[in-house]
Amino acid sequence: QVQLVESGGGLVQAGGSLRLSCVTSGRTFSDYTMGWFRQAPGKEREFVAVISRYGGTTNYADFVEGRFTISRENAKNTLYLQMDDLKSIDTGVYYCAARFSTFIARSQKDYHYWGQGTQVTVSS
Repeated sequence: QVQLVESGGGLVQAGGSLRLSCVTSGRTFSDYTMGWFRQAPGKEREFVAVISRYGGTTNYADFVEGRFTISRENAKNTLYLQMDDLKSIDTGVYYCAARFSTFIARSQKDYHYWGQGTQVTVSS
C-alpha cells in the first residue's frame, strides 16, 4: 500500500501563492505517475496537473493558465504543486494521487492511491 499525505493548504488572498506538498510512503515513489486534483464546494473533483515518474513530462488543466507548476523530488518521496496568482475560483480541497503506470493520465479513475486532501481558500 501507498500512503499519501498532503500539506501546505491555507488561506491566501487573490494574487497570492501557495506551495502544496504530498509526502508518499510505503512504496518506491519513482514507480508512480503523480497527479493533483481539486474539488470546489458543490463541484465534482477535477484534474489539475500530472507529472511523469521522473518529472520529464507534465500536463495541466486549461484553467491553470500557466499559474501552477507541478514538480517532484523522488529522493524525498515528495510531490509539489506551486500555485501562483491564485484566484477565488481556485478555492477547494486539493488532493494528490498516485498511479502505478509510466503513462500520463488526467482522469481520476486512472489513479490508484489518494491523499486525504488539503484545503485551499482564496479570498477575493
